[in-house]
This record gives sequence, C-alpha cells and structure tokens, in this order.
Amino acid sequence: MSSFWSVWISVLSLIVIAGCFLLLRVCSKNTTDVKEGESMGHSFDGIEELNNPLPKWWSYMFYITIVFGLIYLALFPGLGNYKGLLGWTSSNQSIGTEQGIKADSAAAIELAAKEGRYVQYDQEVKHADEKYGPIFAAYLATPLEELVKNQEALKVGGRLFLQNCAQCHGSDARGSKGFPNLTDGDWLYGGDLATIKTTIMGGRHGMMPPKGGLPIDDSEIAGLAEYVVKLSGREHDETLAAQGQGSFMKGCFACHGMDAKGNKFMGAPNLTDDVWLYGGSRGVIEETIKHGRAGVMPAWKDVLGEEKVHVIAAYVYSLSNK
Repeated sequence: MSSFWSVWISVLSLIVIAGCFLLLRVCSKNTTDVKEGESMGHSFDGIEELNNPLPKWWSYMFYITIVFGLIYLALFPGLGNYKGLLGWTSSNQSIGTEQGIKADSAAAIELAAKEGRYVQYDQEVKHADEKYGPIFAAYLATPLEELVKNQEALKVGGRLFLQNCAQCHGSDARGSKGFPNLTDGDWLYGGDLATIKTTIMGGRHGMMPPKGGLPIDDSEIAGLAEYVVKLSGREHDETLAAQGQGSFMKGCFACHGMDAKGNKFMGAPNLTDDVWLYGGSRGVIEETIKHGRAGVMPAWKDVLGEEKVHVIAAYVYSLSNK
C-alpha cells in the first residue's frame, strides 16, 4: 500500500473514533434550559418527553469500546501500513508445542486443529505440501492424454477449477461477456491439451486495437459490422455488407484471415461461426471495431505451480470433449 493511502486510512480511522468520543461527550451534557428529569414540553399520544440523561451503563460501555478500539489498533495492524506492536500477521500465529511433539510437525498441526487452536498458515501449507505433494507429482508425471481418462484426477481438477477459475469462467465453465465459454469447443488459441496447459501456465494477452489499427473512418464502421454479421451467416443488408467488405480488406484479414476464420497463433477469433466473446449484436460489434478489445488472462504457473495446472488442463479439456 502506498504511503498516501496508508496515511489516508489511518487518519480516517482515528477521526471516526475521535468523532464517536466527541459525540458521546456532547450527548452526555445537558445543553438545554430544562433541568434533568423535567418535562421538555412535548407530549404525544399521552407520552410526555422528559429531559433524561443517557443511561450511565450505556455511556460507560461506549467509552469501553472506544478504548478497546484504540488498544486494538495499537497492538494489531489496522492503520494502513502500521504492523502493530505485536507484529501479528495471518502467517505467524503460533500453534504452541506439546510434550514430545515438534511445533512444526504434522502431528502438532493436526492436534491443534482438533482442539480448535489456530495454526500457522505457513505450517498448514507445509503440511499440505507434504501430504498432497506426492499425489500431484504423480499426476504431473502422467501424460495429459492419459490423465484425461483418470476420473479421480478430473475430480481434483474440477475442485481446483472452482477454487481458482470459476470467478471468471463461471462454476459451469460457460463463461460470460468477455470470459470464454470453455465447454463449446471454440478456442481462440487452440483447444488441444498442450495448448490449454500453455494458456493456463503463461496466461494470454489478447489485443485488438481500435479499428484494428487501420485507416478506417467512423463512417465505415456500420458497413464493416454488417459484413461481420454476414460472415456469421445471419440476415444482413447486402449493400452495406459489400461496403464493409472493402473496409475488411484494408487489413482486417491480416489477423482474421482472408476467409475470416481467425488465427489461433495470434488469438484472432473466427468471425464465421457465430460464437462471440463480447456479444454479437450489431451495436456490440460496432463498439468492438471502434474501440478495440484488450482481454487478459493471468498466468497461473507461479500461483498454482505446474503440478496443479497440469490437472486443471486435463479437466478443462474434458469439458469440451465429453
């Protein structure tokens, strides 16, 4: 976090606490001309308003919460980049030791979990790697062509997909606007096992510049969009599409091909199959042509490691090859 945002968060947090204290002090004082316990001169439905002070127990409880908040923010991280006097982080919680049990051993971790005690995050990861590492190593040693036939491996891949990929592609892997459907067999970069794994490992950076980076005027966009509609086999205005074909030949074919069937090497989509990543209406097509598109899929090799990516690749391949 930058110094600016650290200071901004810290100042706002302290202002809110100070504001609560001042508000409580103001409300605790009698700022009216009416003595405490006497009538304020208002009544409704037989109920008369009295100038009663705030309950002492309520005020004391409020003061206690303010003090507690200040102590908490002093001991633990909560004010921007300030780490707190205790230096607490989510990865340094102590699990303690038991007689005859090492603190970083799997036995200590399991015992702490059974007793409901916190376990160091780093130790949990270490324990998981010790337990599941050999399983994923065995999966990695298995060729993808064989792994796609392993139902247990595909179940593991499905769980990894839900944990890491479903946020964009959906729990059913059918995607949404801007996120590819992984079940339809239509692939921008190729749908073979090796390419899917390469895509997940290194990510993809798709880029269509505005107007394809070509000398296309705004007046040509409607015709070019109509030609794209024609390419996908839908009803179209023949005259307008013919004009758009001329615009297409200014250079769109360099990426999408003379037959407009795309180029998997570049990630250029097939314009003839009526499958659309951002939508296929004329309005959306015109928007895509005019402003371009920049889709990014992050690389997962450093997040999950090749072992897990290997299993996910097999699972993703199975989705469109059932």
